[in-house]
Amino acid sequence: MQRALVVADSSEASHDLVREAGELAAGVDASLLVLATLSKDGYERDQEILDTIASSERTTYQADSIKDHAQTIARNVATEELTDIDVDYETRGVVLDGRGRGTVVVEEAETADCDHVFIAGVRRSPTGKAVFGDTTQSVILNFDGRTTVAMADDC
Repeated sequence: MQRALVVADSSEASHDLVREAGELAAGVDASLLVLATLSKDGYERDQEILDTIASSERTTYQADSIKDHAQTIARNVATEELTDIDVDYETRGVVLDGRGRGTVVVEEAETADCDHVFIAGVRRSPTGKAVFGDTTQSVILNFDGRTTVAMADDC
């Protein structure tokens, strides 16, 4: 492993995965790209939560662009989980723009010359995968490098 991409979001499982990926990357002197993706719907949901908090705290939170918000998520997770690990890393936020999350993860990994992807999996039934698609399955099938999948209760 020379360079790895780890998919991040604000969940506890994602934080655990970023930390594990950072420790593994540090152990083999590899660099790490921490990637957060966000759709317009996800951004709007986050903004509604912030508006509710701001209202109860009688304050305001400044809205940022969708890409900036995704970048902030990646940066915050990386800062919280990688600060005490001796690993070179960068963060990136990407807007899905109608593309599937798996497609974006593979594109970003290839663009950044990554040879390994770390991603948190979600347990779904075969029917759920067929109807809704599956990010993890898409990455496994379409990424040419190695993929490590951590199930939420494994992280």
